[in-house]
Amino acid sequence: MCASEQEHLIESASEDRLRRVTIGEPRVLDDRITLVEYSEKWPDQFEGEAARLRNALGNRALKIHHIGSTSVPGLIAKPIIDVVLVVASSADEASYVPALEAAGYILHIREPDWHEHRLFKGQDIDLNIHVFSRGDDEIGRLLLLRDHLRSNQQDRELYAQTKRELAERRWKYTQDYADAKSDVVEGILKRASADVPEPRSP
Repeated sequence: MCASEQEHLIESASEDRLRRVTIGEPRVLDDRITLVEYSEKWPDQFEGEAARLRNALGNRALKIHHIGSTSVPGLIAKPIIDVVLVVASSADEASYVPALEAAGYILHIREPDWHEHRLFKGQDIDLNIHVFSRGDDEIGRLLLLRDHLRSNQQDRELYAQTKRELAERRWKYTQDYADAKSDVVEGILKRASADVPEPRSP
């Protein structure tokens, strides 16, 4: 099998999975990715959405975090605010989905086989709300990546350069662009984990 055939099979598998987890039809991009310089408005936009989520869910919203490139000052990003919403059980949709939908959020992705992840879109701004269960390992990974990129200029520049290079290519789906960054992200996470000090013995 030649390289082009292997690449086609990988793309087909990726699209099949995207169709399985997307509610409705996946949004086709078929274009380059738009990246913009960091905006001082992004933290305020996050805080506005966090307040809206707390109002909708009350104490069911256990934690709300700003993640992704818009949470890292100085980093170029797609102008989309990424939020982690922690609930008791993301699989228990009846406990939070109706309240979020009543507040205007739209359930877009359901991934029971990947951390029971749910993704909502916003209506007022470009927004991704990633819902995870309390204690899920993926929450820690996302926060570790964010905090490391905030403090480590070398890896922040590496990530920015990777994003610029990939953004020049045409992508059928935005998720394909995100997947293409995986190896670089994993490398950054490995270095970030090595920088975390070991807990002291009692």
